[in-house]
Amino acid sequence: MNALAGIRVVEISDQFTPIGGRVLAELGADVIVVEPPTGSPHRSRPPFALEVSGPDGSLRWWGGNAGKRSVTIDLDTPQGTIALQRLIARADIAISGAGPVGDGPLGYVKTAANNPSLIWVAVSPFGLNSARADQPVTDLTMLAGGGPVWNCGYDDHSLPPIRGAGEQSANIAGMYCAIGALVALAHRDQTGEGQLVDVSVNAACNVSSEQVTYHWLVNNETCVRQTGRHAYFTPSQRTQVLCADGAYATTGVLPRKPHEFANLLAWLTELDLIDGLPEAVFLELAASRDAPVDIAQIGADDETTAILTAAREAITLIASRLPAKEYFLESQRRGFPAGALLSPDEAFENEHVAARGFKVPVPHPELGEAFNFPGTPYVFSVAPTTTLTRPPLVGEHNALLDEIVDDTT
Repeated sequence: MNALAGIRVVEISDQFTPIGGRVLAELGADVIVVEPPTGSPHRSRPPFALEVSGPDGSLRWWGGNAGKRSVTIDLDTPQGTIALQRLIARADIAISGAGPVGDGPLGYVKTAANNPSLIWVAVSPFGLNSARADQPVTDLTMLAGGGPVWNCGYDDHSLPPIRGAGEQSANIAGMYCAIGALVALAHRDQTGEGQLVDVSVNAACNVSSEQVTYHWLVNNETCVRQTGRHAYFTPSQRTQVLCADGAYATTGVLPRKPHEFANLLAWLTELDLIDGLPEAVFLELAASRDAPVDIAQIGADDETTAILTAAREAITLIASRLPAKEYFLESQRRGFPAGALLSPDEAFENEHVAARGFKVPVPHPELGEAFNFPGTPYVFSVAPTTTLTRPPLVGEHNALLDEIVDDTT
């Protein structure tokens, strides 16, 4: 049995609702996405499958709505209001933006009065009670205003910060939507009480900004972006290297223990590189020590700084002489944490990812073929995730609305 088998979710499609609904669908909930008669605006956003635009081919729609069912309701009509009221009355969880949460006929207050066990998760840019609640936003303004954009970019600060691609503000907020819903479900299991869960996209982005917020709150230090590594308030050593095949690798964490420095020296010797690295003398010094090198002393202790600088130069030299994948595999074999930099599509095709069954073929009968979707990043030993189905067509499951009317007559 799936983890959320028997749980029904009504998602009123909005700017930041899709990912939270999809996560709950993956866990086994019956998620019904409510769209306007012409379909959700998400359906019109490129890119499109097979480069054919249309309401059922948007890859953004696919990414956020696989595994759901769709009904279309005109919420500007009395009949539409009644239909949504009836649909939510049979739900365990409702997901929406800020709009439907007020005191109106579709608001949380009235709905919860009739269904006190209902959990309602509102995902809005700044939270329901913010003075900025009505301001229009985009993914860029959310990530910039929340903090992540400040962290992303290059050592050269004459270049502007960078926004990560892929609607990351919606992804972050969607995960907090799902977390909030699951916590509220656990509370309801204990008490029988539903509740309103107010998710702020701005706050969700801020708490996803690594340690940057905490450095400001605790140390009054402003962290700055660095190429390919964590934002920090003092510059750190570069870790990315262009390898012999033109691909990049990250050189990872430096050696600390004597035997690790000995392994690094052996690798340099095997590749006939040790004579070209005068700083190898510091690696020999570290290999002969009785205790690990304390990385916290870098910059404060001359010997420690020289040893760790030599280690970084040695690893960088090795990586530059090998193809990225060979460097990665050899690093792992020798006990050095490192990795090749993979594009998203390369990561999707990686043999370790494939071994987990992460690539899921999903049939699209209306297009006459199946497409590979990413599955779930978690695998349960007892409660499996649900079988992934293609995202719904516009109003594909409108018969549900007729069933609800029949139930009430």
